[in-house]
Amino acid sequence: MAVGAPALTPQEAIIYLMVMTSASDGAINDAELRTIGRVVRSFPVFSEADERTLVQTSEACGRLMSSDGGLHKVLESAAAALPNHLGETAYAAVVDVVTADENLDVTEIRVLELIRNALKIADDGAAAIEHSARARHMTVDGVS
Repeated sequence: MAVGAPALTPQEAIIYLMVMTSASDGAINDAELRTIGRVVRSFPVFSEADERTLVQTSEACGRLMSSDGGLHKVLESAAAALPNHLGETAYAAVVDVVTADENLDVTEIRVLELIRNALKIADDGAAAIEHSARARHMTVDGVS
């Protein structure tokens, strides 16, 4: 692991990836923050986690991201912390966050690609997760 890339728990790794993805377009909006909180409250991987540490973990991620090579440090730390069986879980959390504001820009798409590569998510698995997220965000009038 590179200097400055912290050792994370699997839960911290998922939070770091969600924060990084949310911030990739230059700002973390309210819809994304609510989604991060919902993921932490509802995904079984967080059942033993203390939701009260979410702000501290997010702030630590922000500090790491603002350091030299921060994006790559987050990716490296997260990939090292996540066992293979949690890669798709982490990617699902990230996709939920990135689709929360219903506005996917090119920077966010690139970050999703970086995360897929870092976590070694197969294309068909990523496509299924992305399709599922679109389905979850669909509204009665057909807008996602």
